[in-house]
Amino acid sequence: MIPEKYRESVINEASSSIIEVLKGQMESGRLKDLVKYFQYPDIYKNPMVTSIVNKFANKLNKFYGIDPVSALSTANSLIPPVMLELIKQSKSEQNKEFALSSFLSKINGNRADLSGLVKEMMLA
Repeated sequence: MIPEKYRESVINEASSSIIEVLKGQMESGRLKDLVKYFQYPDIYKNPMVTSIVNKFANKLNKFYGIDPVSALSTANSLIPPVMLELIKQSKSEQNKEFALSSFLSKINGNRADLSGLVKEMMLA
């Protein structure tokens, strides 16, 4: 469905869609909801995942000329498994780079160390 010459760009679009939505959650004061999502993921019913899927599908349609139905289908097949893997990595003791507080701090541009706040929210 996606031409070979666009595959790397499309992967970058998927990544940027995820980052943009997660960052938007943080910037709009929804950090607690974001932390809860990583604690209790109900991946297919979460509005944040739906937002990422829609953002990515719109990019596929707008920048790569993929028709809306196919773009949405592609986004639905790619984004939820990536988000599940991201959650899995955030919980892994082996990969400290993806620990939730580190990950969210990086999305925030390292403007603040969120580790204390994230731990507090995880206990709440």
